Amino acid sequence: MHYLAFILQNEPDPEVVKAILLTMAVLIPIIMIVAIAIVMVPCWFILKKAGFSPWLSLLCIVPSLGTLVLLYVLAFADWKVVPAPPPVWHQPPPYPPQPQNPPQG
Repeated sequence: MHYLAFILQNEPDPEVVKAILLTMAVLIPIIMIVAIAIVMVPCWFILKKAGFSPWLSLLCIVPSLGTLVLLYVLAFADWKVVPAPPPVWHQPPPYPPQPQNPPQG
């Protein structure tokens, strides 16, 4: 940040500009790889659970268009997942149990 203020105030030194560009050339690809991995890993598991090939998550390498295509594929495709059977619910008897024949009085 100090370099940026220095460049804006004075005539830029070519060595400082070279150092800044070298730093950016190293950091920006690392940040992009981390960001793609943050999106790709959950997509891998979602695709696997939805019955698709998890390799479709490689579409996330193309940051905006690939992820958008993958989102539309997931949203509008028929998932190959067998629906879970409905739970069998037996209503428990009321507590305390009611007598079969009410007392005559």
